[in-house]
Amino acid sequence: MWGKQIEAINPIDLTERALRFWEMNDHSVRIVALGSALIGLSCALMGSYVVTRRLSLFGDTLSHAVLPGIALGFMWAESKNNVSLMIGASIAGFLGISCISFLGRFTKISQDSALGIVLSGFYAVGICMLTRIQKMDYGSQAGLDSYLFGQVSALSTNDLIGIILALGAIIFFLSVCYKELLVTGFDPNFARSIRLPVNLIQYLLWMLLAFCVISSLQVIGVILASALLIIPAATASLLAKRMTSYLLIASLFGAAAGVGGAFLSFLGERLPTGPLIVLVSITFFLLVLFFRPKNGMFSGFIKSKGQSRRFAMENTLKAIYQVMESSEFKSSTIQKLELMNRRGISSGYCQKELNQLVRFGFATTSLEAKSQNNLPRELLVSLTPKGWEQACKTVRNHRLWELYLTNEARYAPDHVHEDAEKIEHVLGEDTVRKLERILSNPKKDPHGKLIPSLVDIQKGWLGTSELEKENYIL
Repeated sequence: MWGKQIEAINPIDLTERALRFWEMNDHSVRIVALGSALIGLSCALMGSYVVTRRLSLFGDTLSHAVLPGIALGFMWAESKNNVSLMIGASIAGFLGISCISFLGRFTKISQDSALGIVLSGFYAVGICMLTRIQKMDYGSQAGLDSYLFGQVSALSTNDLIGIILALGAIIFFLSVCYKELLVTGFDPNFARSIRLPVNLIQYLLWMLLAFCVISSLQVIGVILASALLIIPAATASLLAKRMTSYLLIASLFGAAAGVGGAFLSFLGERLPTGPLIVLVSITFFLLVLFFRPKNGMFSGFIKSKGQSRRFAMENTLKAIYQVMESSEFKSSTIQKLELMNRRGISSGYCQKELNQLVRFGFATTSLEAKSQNNLPRELLVSLTPKGWEQACKTVRNHRLWELYLTNEARYAPDHVHEDAEKIEHVLGEDTVRKLERILSNPKKDPHGKLIPSLVDIQKGWLGTSELEKENYIL
């Protein structure tokens, strides 16, 4: 047994165990590692079609449906004979598929209900048969419970040959019928219109799926077989855009999970390999889910935080522009208090936003030269040319969208502000220019306020004083 092998070489540290595993000098280690990898590979290949065809429950049903066949094969041979067990499992798998097909064709029961009925019924019969076997004279040492959770340590060379044959059959079928499986899976009506045998291909896929499940029982067990079918394929679906890359990525994750589970099982004492393979698969899934480059949850969180920060800075820049606009751009600086009142925020939050603007080069701050009435000196805020440009763009986007909604969508002028607040941050330059063309290069928004033009943005300060303008640009 796998655990006994570890005890035999005890004491041994984790590093030495790891080296022993990866050196692959032991025949048993090679059998277990290769068998686990091939099972992971075959289940991932079949699982790709299970997931894309939304047949996840079907795979779970088949994995449970073979249990009474295993018990029947043992009772027939009166021993744990692999050939009889596989024959019994094949018969049970065939009966399970037939029952699902019958319920779907001749009754009004939905497919998921039919799958649930077959799963629970066959599994219940299998558990009852296994319980009965354990009470027989020849059943006390049966060890059939290993088929529930898997027992990779019991893999033999003959079992490995069976796994290789199953994988070969899967690869052959998927290669020969690749286009047909693709068409029937994604557009069955079109497949029927070009006279493809949709039902036959579906039935062959089911039979091959049953064959895959049966070959994996020794490693992963009845209960966890469906997990190895689904999880690597689901992981690949987060990364792949084409079916070929889907199959390749799923295969890599499946094989890696098989080897990783066998490795972790070898490091520990009496750790079950099947559950560890599933846990490694789940780990891969979570890593991809959180850290995939474009749409991962972690990258999405970082992107969302950056977007929120950008929106906040643009809102502050717009508020600074509006304060300056209210004074007809007579000054290039405003007081922090004016900005707080315009934004309706606290002093601390306002300071935080100003610090962000300063850090990114959008604004500068300074204290006023003299205080009035012996009060603390006010903080003055000035926009840099970069900040002025961004402020004008934000205001321009806002007011153009308000005018578009008013003129083209027939919104009331007092109902466009909230929509413009949202869209101003995401309008691209090309879209803005299209809006300007549609609106005939407008000068004012629906409220009579100036819309900064590209010329205004490019030339810088809009103040009336030429001296202020020159000083600001410099």
